Amino acid sequence: MFKIQDDPRVTRVGRRLRRYFIDELPQLLNVLKGEMSIVGPRPLILDEDKHVAEWARRRLDVKPGMTGLWQVTGRVAIPFEEIPHFPVSTVSARRGELVLGRLGGRAVAVLSVCVHAYEGYDAREVVFPVRVLGRLGIHTLLVANAAGSVDPAHPPGTLMLISDHLNLSGLNPHVGPNDPRFGPRYPEMVEAYERELLQLARRVAAAEGMPIAEGVYAGVLGPGFGTPTEVRMLRLLGASAVGMSTVLEVIAARHIGVRVVGVSYLTNTTDGLPRTEETFGVPLPAMDRFIVLARALVGAIEPPSRGLPIDRIAQRRK
Repeated sequence: MFKIQDDPRVTRVGRRLRRYFIDELPQLLNVLKGEMSIVGPRPLILDEDKHVAEWARRRLDVKPGMTGLWQVTGRVAIPFEEIPHFPVSTVSARRGELVLGRLGGRAVAVLSVCVHAYEGYDAREVVFPVRVLGRLGIHTLLVANAAGSVDPAHPPGTLMLISDHLNLSGLNPHVGPNDPRFGPRYPEMVEAYERELLQLARRVAAAEGMPIAEGVYAGVLGPGFGTPTEVRMLRLLGASAVGMSTVLEVIAARHIGVRVVGVSYLTNTTDGLPRTEETFGVPLPAMDRFIVLARALVGAIEPPSRGLPIDRIAQRRK
């Protein structure tokens, strides 16, 4: 006698139906009823960054005031692979390290590389290192990137101060539960890049005799270069440069009250000419110019009069 369970096709269908009705459907109904939320590949652990900062503080004895990408003296480095929960870059040829040391007479923390959402990380994982630095006590974040020029007035080789950004990635690190100890549900972004710091950067560049442009950075998801139509769209939106990083980290920094100043090195023009992965590289002369600017800028930045972000976070916990 024929038995339906002996047919492997029917058995596979049965397993799928069982998994849907017993496992997946109840979870979907709970989401629709608002009883739970699905945010990222793992549950949000609100104090992970605190635990990592405490772990790093035990390894390091310098309390940083600022962070960014540059060479520092008296450096103490921890590879990303050794830091709990830290994302590890899969595209950079440089080793990811958290470095503490001194630059321009100031204590600084350095993230030697960043990770990108297009590598498979969700937005919260991309910004996790910035939140750890906030726990370590930084008050100012200097972000630096290599970007494509959208503005014909800014040729390759230009250093550009970031006056504002366009988040065109479709991502936001605040999607999901918000911890009010860090910041508000709807963080203010009117001054994502602090005007005071922009003015200071202009004065520092002028004092160093360094020509510097200024413009809006468009952050896209990637990976890939834009089409000619997309480049025209970016120009119409007011962008001067485009890249695949920076924006999410800046959003997270502003949420916790960390001030931001940003610099883009324009490596190529987005004019329809063929581009390769080598386009992302920053030539040594340009890196030297950036280090000169960073050293002078860091030396000129004073801690904010309203107190450190880490102190405000501690107050919200009480």
